[in-house]
Amino acid sequence: MCVEEPENQLYPNLLTELLEEFRIYGNTGGGQVFITSHSPDLLNAAEPAEVFWLTKKDGYTQVHAAGDDAMIQAQYAEGNPLGYLWKTRMFTGSAPIYTYN
Repeated sequence: MCVEEPENQLYPNLLTELLEEFRIYGNTGGGQVFITSHSPDLLNAAEPAEVFWLTKKDGYTQVHAAGDDAMIQAQYAEGNPLGYLWKTRMFTGSAPIYTYN
């Protein structure tokens, strides 16, 4: 199942429940679930092993896993949610929609 930006259709406080429904679907044999999002609220409900981001280098797309990033793992273990870490640019090569030059 692929879902693109569910935050466009839901109140932010429902995103946690939606993510839990996707987990149940994926873990009970429903299949894989891919979600694209720019929502820190949705990321806040996710765990590092569930989060990947894409970057482009020399014309090729690279996949990065939050679960493989030692700094993200350490910050998450300290209690910092992933949406917060994304907004503070911990996801190397990915920045929130708002950028500062």
